[in-house]
Amino acid sequence: MHTSEITMAQLFEQLGLDASDTAIAQFIKQHHLPEEILLKDAPFWTESQRQFIHDSFRQDSDWVVIVDQLNTLLHN
Repeated sequence: MHTSEITMAQLFEQLGLDASDTAIAQFIKQHHLPEEILLKDAPFWTESQRQFIHDSFRQDSDWVVIVDQLNTLLHN
């Protein structure tokens, strides 16, 4: 059982992105999504990133909480 909370930096590392605080903030600022675009359908993901995000929700994995937080940040 996973007992520690997964961080946004860990999610960015998992996605193969720069996980520094500055890079995360810049990514969120540059990748705003309109409400009608699902996170998994965003045009900036690679196919493997898209699949990871999709699977996180579909499988209700340990990653789903932080992926949902990213979803919220990109839609605000």
